[in-house]
Amino acid sequence: MGIKKCILLVVLLSAGICLKAQKITPLEQNRPNSFRGLSVVNDNIAWVSGTAGTIGITRDGGFTWTWQQVKGFEKCDFRDIEAFSDTEAIVISSGSPAYILKTTDGGTNWTIKYQKNDTAYFLDAMDFSDKQDGFVLGDPINNKFLLLQTLDGGETWSTVVNAPLALKNEAAFAASGTCLRITNKITIVTGGSNSRILTSPLINQMWTATSLPLTDGTASRGAFSVAFGNGRAIIVGGNYAKDRQTDSVAYLFRINHTSYTGSIPTSGPAGYQSCVEYIKGNTFLSTGTPGTNVSTDGGNTWHKIDSDSYNVCKKAKNGSLVLMAGDKGKLAIVKF
Repeated sequence: MGIKKCILLVVLLSAGICLKAQKITPLEQNRPNSFRGLSVVNDNIAWVSGTAGTIGITRDGGFTWTWQQVKGFEKCDFRDIEAFSDTEAIVISSGSPAYILKTTDGGTNWTIKYQKNDTAYFLDAMDFSDKQDGFVLGDPINNKFLLLQTLDGGETWSTVVNAPLALKNEAAFAASGTCLRITNKITIVTGGSNSRILTSPLINQMWTATSLPLTDGTASRGAFSVAFGNGRAIIVGGNYAKDRQTDSVAYLFRINHTSYTGSIPTSGPAGYQSCVEYIKGNTFLSTGTPGTNVSTDGGNTWHKIDSDSYNVCKKAKNGSLVLMAGDKGKLAIVKF
């Protein structure tokens, strides 16, 4: 066998190993809800949130779930949830009224911590840097993104005065709660008329904006999610109205101290992706309505591993459990 054939065989075998290394196992299915909020606390505890005011909790790694429809909020669409244990969690409701609710007793009781009846308020995503410090992102109001901050674990929320300005018809997508990420800084990705990545230090917000080649101005197109890991920032998105389109669905940044070097993947995910999550090493997982994809080289090449529709994927904050959730009550566990 020639050298070139040997090299080709090694590449093909490596790709086969990569594709077989992940296993998606469907969990509880066919609930009449669309799930977009997901928070995986550890290898046992996770919370999911969705339409009709529905919340689910697992304490055994996703195999069994306890469900509730939050009384008085049956018409709410809980687009994102942040959990800290099997008793404490915060959930946001998009639409009008806009709510932030908190429970400290496993969902037996929920308390309103923030409420706006003005239809201009639409909450998109939430993330925390630790148990006390967190942010909620909302659609622009008067040409400025709504950004709320808590310093006391979600008990009180204040409006960030120096929130980033929005371009005309630019917005954030409330598709998976991951268009906002809090690390040692605040990161927002956007779409619509323009697609950008907006970054700022946690304190004394001073925003830096970088354009992304993920939209042509179409309202349903742009960046939907961002994840950080191993010196990379991976951004996914596309056009949710034409979810089989494979162009302009991902972008990656190599991070060197405070500088970013951006590039388009050599081979991107197979269609629109609403969420991306860092797994380990150079491995990232993304998912969307056309299926789920994995990159094992830091976002440069992607391989489709499943064709089922999901909205959100999350890895445990403390552990290795990876879950996905989607429409029609779909839940799944991903093994790496």
